[in-house]
Amino acid sequence: MERADRNYGELLQELRIIQTGVQILFAFLLTLAFTARFPILDTAQRTMYITTLLLAVLAAALFTAPAALHRTLFQSGAKPEIVMISSLLAGAGMGVLMLALTGCVLLVVDVVLGRVEGVIAGSTTLLVCGGLWGVLPQFVRRHAARSEARAVSEPPAGSG
Repeated sequence: MERADRNYGELLQELRIIQTGVQILFAFLLTLAFTARFPILDTAQRTMYITTLLLAVLAAALFTAPAALHRTLFQSGAKPEIVMISSLLAGAGMGVLMLALTGCVLLVVDVVLGRVEGVIAGSTTLLVCGGLWGVLPQFVRRHAARSEARAVSEPPAGSG
C-alpha cells in the first residue's frame, strides 16, 4: 500500500505539470474562435480547429480523471487499482495531447504560411513529441537494463 501511495503521489506531480500546459493550450484554442481572422478560415482549417479543440478537451478530461477516480474511491481500499487505471489514463492523455499539439501547430502554421508548411510543421511536432515521449523513454529503459545487467555480471571492484 505504501508503494501505491508513493506511485500515486508521483503520478499526481506529473499530472500537475502536464495539466497546466493543457489548460493553456485549451484557453488559446478557445480564444481563436473570437479573433478577426476566424471567419475567413476555409473548411479544412475549421475542421483542424474543431478537431484540435476536441482533442484538447479529451486530453484535459483524461488528465483530470485520476483525481475524480481517487475522490470517488477514496478510502475504499482500491489504491493499487486507482494507481494502475490512473497511469493508463495519463498515458492515453499523453497520446491525445500529442495529437492536440500537432493539430494546433498544423492549424496555426497553415493559416500563417500555408497548407504544405502547416503539414510539415505538424508532422515535425508529431515526430518530436513521439520521439521525446515514446522513443526516448524506451531507449533509457533499455540502457538502464543493460547497465544493471553489466553491474550484476561484473565482480565487485577489488575482488580479484
